[in-house]
Formats: sequence, structure tokens, C-alpha cells
Amino acid sequence: MPPGTFPYDPQLLALLQSPPSTIAEVLATMRAIDELCVDGDGLKWFNWLYYQVTAAVETRVNNGGFSNPTFLASLDVQFAQLYFNALKASIAGYGMPGCWQTLFDRRSQTSLARIQFAFAGINAHINHDLPMALVNTCQIANIAPQHGTSEYNDYTGLNTTLDSLVQLAKTTLNVRLLGDSLPPMSALENNIAAWNVSAAREAAWQGSEILWHLRPISALYDGYTNTLDGLTTVVSKGLMIPIP
Repeated sequence: MPPGTFPYDPQLLALLQSPPSTIAEVLATMRAIDELCVDGDGLKWFNWLYYQVTAAVETRVNNGGFSNPTFLASLDVQFAQLYFNALKASIAGYGMPGCWQTLFDRRSQTSLARIQFAFAGINAHINHDLPMALVNTCQIANIAPQHGTSEYNDYTGLNTTLDSLVQLAKTTLNVRLLGDSLPPMSALENNIAAWNVSAAREAAWQGSEILWHLRPISALYDGYTNTLDGLTTVVSKGLMIPIP
């Protein structure tokens, strides 16, 4: 079996064939991924954190916590699909962004910690995928991504919730992949401490505004997303350095 693959990968691939259209369907796919993945699969721990985030978004949408819940719900679906697409590409063996490959190729490396997989995943997903998910969502809604709009305010209003979930993950997932304790201090703590969800999401919104204007010029659009991938991959590789 090639590195980073598991016997149940064909089952993962099968459940990823139908794109979700609602947050409930996104959560159902994530639950199915969690049920298939063993504890020694790094994918399980990014998926675990992402499930917590998505469930929090669904609760707030259902409780009327946004000015434009339709936009946030659509963004949630568009965003999750990019994760599912990357995972599908990894299992099927075709091209994917380098930032995702950094995580998926190391799914079985037991020298890594669960928190490393979780953070490498949110790094790839926010810094690379989120600007494109925002553009896709704005196209569906027929609006432009702009600071100061109700959509932007709803988007940034999630930051406190996301920060609290990331803090929870730092505690819950701060063990090696198979559950063994980590050394008392490691360079991993410094790498994680330097990663800020709110700052990354602000950069993603700014990136979406740039991509919105680059849409008519595919070469520039693709060049910008490739640059995002390159920069995000560097960060992911730093997050995935094995712990002695």
C-alpha cells in the first residue's frame, strides 16, 4: 500500500462522488469520513476539527445569527466542496494543490501529531481554498466580495467562534497520531502559536476581492491561485515537520 493510503480509501472515494448542496449534507459526508477513518489516519483529525466548525456554522444559520444566512450557508457548501475535491483527487491519484498533498501524503506518518494534521488542513483550506470559495459563492449570489457589506460582517462575525474551536483543538489533539504523549516542549508549539485564524480569514477575503477582478483573465486568475498554493504549501510543510 503506497504511503498515505488506507484500505478504506475506495469507500472514501465512493462517498465523495455526490457533491453536497446543503450544510446538512456536508456534515453527513464529514461524519461518514470520520466513521471510516482509523485513529492512525491523519485525515481523521483535520476532518474532526472541520466538522466542529461546520456544525457551529449550521447552528448559527438555523438560529438566525446572520444578516444573510443564505450567503453563509452557500459559502459553507462551496468551501467544503473544495476539501472534498482535494481528498477525492488524492485518493484517485490525479493532480491536487500542493498544500493539500503535503497533508494527504503523510496521513499515516505516526511521528506526527494529530494537531499537525488539523492545522495543516485548516492552513490549506483557509489560505488556499477560501478565496476561491468566496468568489464561487459571490457568483452564485450575484454580488461582489467587498469589505463593509453585510456578507463581510457575517463572515467576520464567525471569527470568535472559530478561534474558540481552534483553541479546543490545540488541547484535544495535542498528542501523537496514535495517541501517545508529546514532549513537554517542541518547535510545534511555536509554529501553531504563530497561526492566527482571524488573520488568515481576513487575508482570504482580500484574496477573493483580487480574484473577483481577475476572473476575466484566466491566466492571471490561475497565476494568483498558483501563488497562493505555493505560499500555503510552505506553511503546511513547516507545520508537518516530525516531532522527535
